[in-house]
Amino acid sequence: MMKSLSPLLCRPTLRKGSLSGWSDADQIGRMKQDMPDVQIPEHPKGPDLSGLKIDERARRDPGRFKWLRWCAAGLGGLLLMSAVVLALKAKTPAVEVMTVHASQAGRPALLNASGYVTPRRRATIAAKITGQVNEILIEEGMRVQPGQILGTLDDSDAQARLVSARADRNATEATLADLRINLANAERERRRMEALWKDGAISEQILDQARMTADSFLARIALAEEQVRAAEARIRVAQQDLDNTVIRAPFAGIVVSKDAQRGEMVSPISAGGGFTRTGIATIVDMDSLEIEVDVNESYIARIKPGGPATAALDAYPEWRIPAKVRTVIPTADRQKATVKVRVAFDRLDPRILPDMGVKVTFLGEEPSARGTGATPVLVPRTAVREEGGSQVVFVYRDGRVERRAVRLGQTRGNDQEVVAGLSDGDQVVVKGLEGLRDSLRVQIKK
Repeated sequence: MMKSLSPLLCRPTLRKGSLSGWSDADQIGRMKQDMPDVQIPEHPKGPDLSGLKIDERARRDPGRFKWLRWCAAGLGGLLLMSAVVLALKAKTPAVEVMTVHASQAGRPALLNASGYVTPRRRATIAAKITGQVNEILIEEGMRVQPGQILGTLDDSDAQARLVSARADRNATEATLADLRINLANAERERRRMEALWKDGAISEQILDQARMTADSFLARIALAEEQVRAAEARIRVAQQDLDNTVIRAPFAGIVVSKDAQRGEMVSPISAGGGFTRTGIATIVDMDSLEIEVDVNESYIARIKPGGPATAALDAYPEWRIPAKVRTVIPTADRQKATVKVRVAFDRLDPRILPDMGVKVTFLGEEPSARGTGATPVLVPRTAVREEGGSQVVFVYRDGRVERRAVRLGQTRGNDQEVVAGLSDGDQVVVKGLEGLRDSLRVQIKK
């Protein structure tokens, strides 16, 4: 019986030193010599690769899937561009800028005066009628718009009057409809009486009675129509009383005082021995803030409307605020021998609040010749950097920053006077200076 050696040839391991390093043919020959009675199969031939070839049409038509390659390339390019844009945007630094203005340091000081910040528009809002507060919809510090509801009063009485006036109007209109029906019947009766009178069937007295009845209904209809108009007028009055229970803001501003609470009585006039409020809130137009100072009448001739000035709040003594004279009140106080002068801020700031104490310096005319030959401007001290022994600032323009060398003047509190290198109206970077360089693209921090 012939035994097959295929399982032997398929074993993964051989004994140590048996067939290691020999080729397959040498191993088979060796096994035939050692075991002549065993039939050893010949090594199978390898696969025939002569039948494998590339189709000539596929070789000559390589663009069959070209659109797929173009789509993949386009998608890859789009993703690459998006990644580049996002990377550039992420690297764009955010900065804070401010507009610089010309300094008035070169003008001589004429005189100093003290006063207070006062608004031109300030109102204590009250109701038109006396009533009990039903609801207050405001708080101190809230900004309101014209016509915004500030509070409401108890409107139960006004609602009752309005309902009563409408009921009177409806009843009068119903009476008017009845009178018109009776008038139509009286007109028909009058025409019949006139026909009978012409035929001599009735006396003239009966005809006059029919005419009087028709004329009476006409007069009663006219009276009813006037009563309807009077009822409509009472409806409008009741509606106005109802509207007066809603208290609205007369202008835009900020609530600086809340003077009433729910349940209190308010009235447009002072009444009730001090227990009745005359208003529910005080509103200030923050865009109308100005300075009011008392100037000794001996020096009032030095001040002209439109003249320059600088203001320093008592809360921020080193902050110099550009200002100008708005008006000189044409009257004097005989007891204090002073004249009131109103000074307007060139630029308002949230730090400026009503009733703040302020000191004003009135300035004279600017000298015709300046030592530097240019008008200095004020910038925050944090905006100035020292690079290579020079003082520089970064000016923002068209989405990029420009490195600009400047020459400094005097230091004024937190501000620095720049006598050369900047012009009035330039936008200077004040925060985010780290890593800035000339012509770098930046974005303004919101």
